Formats: sequence, structure tokens, C-alpha cells
Amino acid sequence: MDFEYQSMRTFADSWGLLYMFIVFVAVVMWTLRPGARRNSEDAARIPFKED
Repeated sequence: MDFEYQSMRTFADSWGLLYMFIVFVAVVMWTLRPGARRNSEDAARIPFKED
């Protein structure tokens, strides 16, 4: 049990951190892409749309 925990902890500390950083950068780039402005403006207007 201790060996499994230690090996998973080592993996998470090294590759898990890299994976989370790559996901973070991908989400930021997806949000700031040139075509996102129209979608963001549409989503921001949803509460103000009338039925």
C-alpha cells in the first residue's frame, strides 16, 4: 500500500503538474482566440433576452 501511494504521489507531483499547466494554457488560449468575442457577447446577453 505504501509503495503504491508513493509511486502515485511521485507521478502526480511531476507529470500531473505538467498536465494541469497544459490544460490551463489551453483553456486560456481557447478563451482569448480571435473568434471567441461573438460567442462571449452572446453568452453575456442571455440574462437580458426576453421570452
